[in-house]
Amino acid sequence: MGKTIGFITLGCKLNYAETSTYERALLKKGFEAVPWSKGADVFLVNTCTVTEHSDKKCRNIIRKLHRQNPEAMIFVTGCYAQLKKAEIEAIEGVRCVFGADEKSLVVPTIIDTCNGCEVCTYTAETFFPAYSSGERTRSFLKVQDGCDYKCHYCTVPYARGESRNIPISEIIAQAGEIAAEGIREVVITGVNTGDFGRSTGETFFGLIKALNEVEGIERYRISSIEPNLLTEEMVDWIASGTKFLPHFHIPLQSGCDTILKEMGRRYDTAAFAGKIEYIRSKMERAGSPRVFFGIDVIVGFPGETDELFEETYTFLRDVVRPAFIHIFPYSRRAGTPAAARKDQVQDAVKTLRVQRLEELSAALHEEFVSSHEGVIGKVLFESTEKNGMMSGYTENYIRVERPFDQELIGKITEVTI
Repeated sequence: MGKTIGFITLGCKLNYAETSTYERALLKKGFEAVPWSKGADVFLVNTCTVTEHSDKKCRNIIRKLHRQNPEAMIFVTGCYAQLKKAEIEAIEGVRCVFGADEKSLVVPTIIDTCNGCEVCTYTAETFFPAYSSGERTRSFLKVQDGCDYKCHYCTVPYARGESRNIPISEIIAQAGEIAAEGIREVVITGVNTGDFGRSTGETFFGLIKALNEVEGIERYRISSIEPNLLTEEMVDWIASGTKFLPHFHIPLQSGCDTILKEMGRRYDTAAFAGKIEYIRSKMERAGSPRVFFGIDVIVGFPGETDELFEETYTFLRDVVRPAFIHIFPYSRRAGTPAAARKDQVQDAVKTLRVQRLEELSAALHEEFVSSHEGVIGKVLFESTEKNGMMSGYTENYIRVERPFDQELIGKITEVTI
């Protein structure tokens, strides 16, 4: 083939896993991957649409690619491509746009187009299996796609489609491929990961128990899971001495019951607090390090007054006390129930609330890390060298640096924090 290709990934870890899968397939067909900033014959852009800013960023990148590489062919996929296909097709330089159910067409279409074919005759598949690979010592393994929840602020169910998955047996085979590459840590990812099993009659609990038996993989993290789908039975099993680490990314979205109800979420603050406390008591009683909780929060949802925001702030500061808060200012998304509301919050108010939660997150993270001073952590060091240093993460996601040592790459090493 002999053509160069640049890959651009926007958004979540799921997109990263899918882009990596496209890349592996295209490299096998003779393409040469190059940094997209250096120019290429072909570009593949994997888009995100979680906020209005995400949409704008996608459009700007596509236009920049065409401006700097007017002869290049640009292919676009991802969530923004599903929701705004015609809008993207109208951008100069775009050759083809692939929606949610057309991801299996990306690679053959690029190959055929580069060979001079105008029409792709392949059949689309509803689930596109994917995992990331490359220089990193961990891999993001896609186990589920789509979402049936339809929270009142979110367009992802429309961009990704209904909840679906492939069988556990096929995922186990992919995990075996990951292990064969020498990767020792896997991050399980999906749109609504804990909803795994809709297509096959299986369960997420069954999946993680099967993954735990894969030889060569030493550590697993669950990238994100809804609090109502992380059951006590699962927590008990994870705490019993499995390969699953004391690191949970759980979306809260609001620490105020009034807002949670108006968002269409499936729990209240009491249930959320109870789940966090149960995980902490089970995991730490079992002798694990302190649990790292990453919590998603949206600020400025329609109707969120100063008083209601303070409920969220206090709930995070005094009850949940996560190690990290991933903060999103509410973004009005056309077609969602929240977008039609008249009580929108001003952008300036959202900015101030984001700043307050960022300061709280920094303080909570500092407290979490400082509490581990002198503790021995098990660190998986990565291959990247920067200023003579290498870094890796402990079981509970504390980043550790040390002088670069080639012998430590991909190995789990005990380090005093």
